[in-house]
Amino acid sequence: DLILEVGAAGEITPPARATSIDLAGKTLMPAMIDAHAHLGYEGYTSWGSENYSRENLIEHLERYAYYGFGAVFSAGSDPDDLALEIQRAQREGEVEGARFLFGAGMAPPYQGPNNQFLGHALAIADQTGMTVLRGVASEEAGRAAVREVSAKQIRFIKIWVDDRGGSQVKLERDVYRAIIDEARAHNIAVIVHQQNAQDMPDLLEAGVAGFLHGRLGPALDEALATRIRDSGAFVVPNLGLGELRGEPVGDDPFLRDAIPPAVVARLVQAYNARQRSGTPALGAAARAAQRERELSDSFSRLVAAGVDIVLGTDAGALPDHFFGYTGHRELEIFVRLGMTPMQAIIAATSRPAARLGLSEMGTIAPGKTADFVILDANPLDDIRNTRTISRVYLRGREVDRAQLRQRWAEEN
Repeated sequence: DLILEVGAAGEITPPARATSIDLAGKTLMPAMIDAHAHLGYEGYTSWGSENYSRENLIEHLERYAYYGFGAVFSAGSDPDDLALEIQRAQREGEVEGARFLFGAGMAPPYQGPNNQFLGHALAIADQTGMTVLRGVASEEAGRAAVREVSAKQIRFIKIWVDDRGGSQVKLERDVYRAIIDEARAHNIAVIVHQQNAQDMPDLLEAGVAGFLHGRLGPALDEALATRIRDSGAFVVPNLGLGELRGEPVGDDPFLRDAIPPAVVARLVQAYNARQRSGTPALGAAARAAQRERELSDSFSRLVAAGVDIVLGTDAGALPDHFFGYTGHRELEIFVRLGMTPMQAIIAATSRPAARLGLSEMGTIAPGKTADFVILDANPLDDIRNTRTISRVYLRGREVDRAQLRQRWAEEN
C-alpha cells in the first residue's frame, strides 16, 4: 500500500514477484482530496436526515473513490461517535473508499448550517443520541466545547460566523476568538464558514486555519489577499455550489454513469421545466458577465498573491450537489477563472493533503500511500481530462469502478 520507488523505466528494478501493469499512453496523477463536503444526507432519490446512516456514509466514500478522490473532509455536520467509528474502521481495513475526515461543528445554540440543513442536523442528533452541533453562547462555553472535542481526539473544528441574512444569530467575536485560542492550545485546526469578505480580517487575526467559502468579489481586494497569504490561511473558493444548480447536469455522461436512471430522469425533467418556465430578467446577461469579471479578478488576486487555494465543493450540503463529480467541475471553474491546469491539480492534491494533515498523501513519491488515478488523457493539456479515468488505486488496491456502477444503476 506504499510507493517504494519512482523513476524512469529501466532505472528501477522491481521485486521479482511484482505484477507489471503497462500504462503506455496513460497519465498518472495523485488521488484528489475534497476539503469541504457534508456526507450522509444525500440519498440520490431524496435528501435529508432520514438518509443518514453508517451504510450511506460509506457509500458516499465509495462514490468519492469512484471519481478518483482519496480523501474527503466532512465539515461539521456528522454525529461525532459514528464519524470516529468510521475512521477506526478505515484504519483497520474494514471500510474502504476515500479516507474520511471530519470536523466538530460549533455555532450559537441551534444555529449554524443553512436553515434547511440545520433542521436535519438537529434531527440526526435526536435520532442517534450523538452530538452533531455544539451550541456555544459564551467564551467559557466555547472553551469547554473545545476541550470536549480534544478529549475525543477530533482534529478539526468548523465554526459558522454567519447570520444567514438575519434569520440566525451570528457567532460573536469574543466567542469565536475564545474557541480559536483554546483550539490552538490543543493543536486543533479551526476552519470557518464566514458570511462575507469583511469577516475575514478579524478571523485571520484570531488564527483560523482556513475559509470554506472564498466570498470572492470586489471586497476581496489585493490587500486582503496579501493578508490571507501572510496569515498562512487557506481558501476554499466553493464556486460550483451556486453555478452547477443552473446547468443541465443530468445530461452529462460523467454524472449519469454513477447515479440511478430515475435520478437522471428527474434531473433532466427539472432542468427542462426551468427552461420552459423561466424568462430571463432584463439585463441578466450583463449582470452575469459582470459577476464573471468580478470572480475572475478576485480569484486572480488570490493566485497572484500566492494564497493557498484548496479544492472543496460543499457536496451534500444541498440536494443534487453530488460527491466526486462536483470536484472535477470545480477544477474546471478554477482554470476558467485564471489558474493553470497544474495549479488546479495542486489545489486538488498536495495542497489539501498538507492542510488537512495527510502527510502520506497528495504526491507520487517514495513513502507516500499508493493513492493515484490513471487517466486516458493528460489534464495538463485540458483540465477536463481529469474525467478520463481509466483506473483508481487507493492504498494500493484498485477500486472496482465497474462493480460500483452496476450497483448504483440498480438502485431506485
